[in-house]
Amino acid sequence: MRLRHQLGPHERKPPTELAHGRRTATSTESDQPPAVKVRGLEKSYAGFPAVAGIDLTISHGEIFALLGPNGAGKTTTVEILEGYRARDGGELTVLGYDPGHERTELKGHIGIVLQSTAVEQYLTVAETLTMYAQMYPHPRPVDEVIGLVGLADKRDARVIQLSGGMQRRLDMAIALTGDPQLLFLDEPTTGFDPSARHEAWDVIRDLAALGKTVFLTTHYMDEAQYLADRVAVIAEGRIVAEGPPSTLGHRDRSTARVRYRQPAGTTPPLGLGAPPGPDGFVEVAVDDAVTDVHRLLHWAVEEGVELEGFEVKRPSLEDVYLSLTDHRSGEQHDSDATGRSS
Repeated sequence: MRLRHQLGPHERKPPTELAHGRRTATSTESDQPPAVKVRGLEKSYAGFPAVAGIDLTISHGEIFALLGPNGAGKTTTVEILEGYRARDGGELTVLGYDPGHERTELKGHIGIVLQSTAVEQYLTVAETLTMYAQMYPHPRPVDEVIGLVGLADKRDARVIQLSGGMQRRLDMAIALTGDPQLLFLDEPTTGFDPSARHEAWDVIRDLAALGKTVFLTTHYMDEAQYLADRVAVIAEGRIVAEGPPSTLGHRDRSTARVRYRQPAGTTPPLGLGAPPGPDGFVEVAVDDAVTDVHRLLHWAVEEGVELEGFEVKRPSLEDVYLSLTDHRSGEQHDSDATGRSS
């Protein structure tokens, strides 16, 4: 499902363009102040530093993912940016506003999708959005919002009749009703089946294509890999890595590993063989992936050897994430009475 939408009179053209499947900044975007700018953000609870001096910059039209284990400081950071929690120190602006002092001015420009939303179950989709639209001075037309999130066929269905995936689309529709410039998505696909997750991902990417900035928190590494232009990993209240998913933690330059099932009675080239593991596969680290893989494949062709299950892999985003957050505290210091936890 793809969004089809003409830009409204108050919407700017998307400030980014796709390059090899990933958005890149245009000259127009580079001239703009960032959508979010954070410097030295700090927050403590009972003397425990939940957020210990983090810096973040997020451009307009960007999908930014914040990753981290429970208790790392994600939720505290996001709630400070949304204006729902006061900071102890640091400077920040969100869409040009200071959330700590200009929350009223800011809230009309942001949309928030929580992990779960309490919506009246016996209202229809259209009635629900009409009710929320009345809370904003310049809401998007209800039918337009319904179309944006792919609920046109469910316009007159009651909320209680919607599947879990459809209800999550309704949550996004509610967040879009006020025509926000910035969307905060908190674990947007938790509990989805694979098909519903991919449909939600399409909605999120298309929102960014309309020029919306998206701040995403997720525990799914494949979700961050697919959606985010940049990711940051937070652990113990500090940003421990930041960058595009493909290069986070220098994983694009990490040692590659070659894996294959070696036929009995064969001897691979020097340095490219090893005792097979319990699954019967040989796995070796290679310093020069191009040269070493060429040597191995040339040997296999010359000898008529089939390398079953052959693959070359570098550390995945999940591998990097686990290495960055390993041995760090998982205690849930970062939570509040709303039930949101980092």
